[in-house]
Amino acid sequence: MTTVSTPGASSAATSAATSSARPDATNPATHVPAQGPARSAAHGWLRRRGWEIMLWLALPALVFLLFPSYLVLASQVSAAALFALSLDLLVGYAGLLSLGHAAFFGLGAYTAGLLSTHGWTEPLSGLAAAGLVAGVLGFLTGFVVVRVRHLAQLMVTLGIGLLIFEGASRLRDVTGGDDGLQGMVIAPLFGLFPFDLYGHTAFAYAFGVLLACFIVLTRIIDSPFGLALQGLRDNPQRMAAIGTPGNARLRKAYTIAAIFAGIAGGLLAQTTQFVALETLSFTLSAEVLIMLVLGGAGHRYGGLVGAAVFMIARDMLSDINPEYWQLGIGGVMVLVVLFAPGGVLGGWRGLKEWGASRRPGGSAVGFTDGPGAGDTTAAPMPVPPSSTKARP
Repeated sequence: MTTVSTPGASSAATSAATSSARPDATNPATHVPAQGPARSAAHGWLRRRGWEIMLWLALPALVFLLFPSYLVLASQVSAAALFALSLDLLVGYAGLLSLGHAAFFGLGAYTAGLLSTHGWTEPLSGLAAAGLVAGVLGFLTGFVVVRVRHLAQLMVTLGIGLLIFEGASRLRDVTGGDDGLQGMVIAPLFGLFPFDLYGHTAFAYAFGVLLACFIVLTRIIDSPFGLALQGLRDNPQRMAAIGTPGNARLRKAYTIAAIFAGIAGGLLAQTTQFVALETLSFTLSAEVLIMLVLGGAGHRYGGLVGAAVFMIARDMLSDINPEYWQLGIGGVMVLVVLFAPGGVLGGWRGLKEWGASRRPGGSAVGFTDGPGAGDTTAAPMPVPPSSTKARP
C-alpha cells in the first residue's frame, strides 16, 4: 500500500518538527540563556586582562614571602613607579617634554610632611592634600608650558623646577633646607596598622596606592580624552583641523600628571617619614626620565618596569661602589638606547613581532597597550569608492 503525502501536510510536519526542536523561553529544560553583548564583553576583558589581575595579586605576596628584608626598598620602588607613570602621561601619551617634573613630586612631599609636623597625621587625607597642592601648581604653570614646544618647552619646565628648588632652599625655617624636613609622625593606617621600621605597612600602603592610581591612569589613557592626547602627539595639525582644543587638552593632561606626581611625593614622605630637599632637584627630574626611557615611554607598564629596574640597579650598584654607581647606570642606559630604543617593553614587543614573523604563516602581532589588547580580530577592509558604482 503506497502512502501519498501532499505538500501541505509535508510543510506542516516540517514546521511542527522545527518548532518542537527550537528552545522554548518558557520551558526551563530547553531554554538556553542568550549571551548578551555585556556578558561577551566581560568575558573578552577577562581573557585579555586575566594575566594582569594575577600579576597584581601575586606580586605583593611574592615580595612579602621572598624578600621580607627589602620591604622598605619595595615601598620606595612603588612611589618611584607612580612618579614615572605620571611623567609617562606627558611624555609618552601627550607628547610634552619636561625637565622639571620633580617640582610637583617635591611639593607633594613637603605638603604631606608639613601637615604631619603640624599635627595632621592621617595618611590618606595627607596624600590627597599633596596631590591637590601639586595639581594647583601644575594648573597655573600649564598655561605657560603648553604655549611652547620642543627645546623651549624643556627650558620652561627646567626653569620652573629650579625656581621651586631655590625657593625651598631659601625657606629653611619651613623646609629644613639641606637638613631636610624631620619630625614627621604618621598615624596608623585606618587606625589599625601602624607604620613599623620593617616596612610591612609602608609597602602594603604604597602598593595599594600605586594600584589605585594605575587603574585611574589606565582609564584616562583609554578614554576619548586619552585618545585625543595621542592624536595631538602624533598629528597636532589634523587635530586642530577637526576642532580639537589642543592647548586646553594639554593643560588638563599637565595638571593631571602634576596631581599624580604630588601623590607619589606624598607617598614617599609618609612611608619614609622624612623629606629631603633633593625631592625638588633637577637630578630627580633626570632620574625619572631615565626610568621612563628604561621601561619604555608610551607603554602602560613602561614606568613600572623602568622604576623597578632603575631602583634595584641603583641599590645593587651603590652596595658595590657607593661613589661610582652612576657609571653602571650610564652603561645600562647606553645599552638600552643602542639595542632597545623603545625601552625594555619596546624591545620585548619587537622581539615578539620578530618571532611571530619567523613562524610559517605567522603574523607580527605584538603587545598592545591600548584598549582591545589581545584582540586579533581583523578590521574590515575599506571598499574603494569606484567599486560601489553600478556597472553597465
